[in-house]
Amino acid sequence: MAIVAIKLRIMPVSPETDLEKIRIELEKRVEKLEARLNSTEIEPIAFALRALIATILWPENKEPDLLENAIRSIEDVESAEIIDVTRVGF
Repeated sequence: MAIVAIKLRIMPVSPETDLEKIRIELEKRVEKLEARLNSTEIEPIAFALRALIATILWPENKEPDLLENAIRSIEDVESAEIIDVTRVGF
């Protein structure tokens, strides 16, 4: 089974949102979907607003919509969008 790296931009509901809290919940949900959180970073957007950029190792044969929907349902997440997909292995 091939593995892809899915990079997502996760936007919080406000600049005051705790991105570490979102990252912890993200890791739990990714593991439940039988995938792995590979890395995260914080990207400044504007006016103190920051996004969480997450790279997730995901089975190629699974629908990425499952991942997006799981992330969007995390408390204090405004949106989650896939910004890159790269095949990384078999």
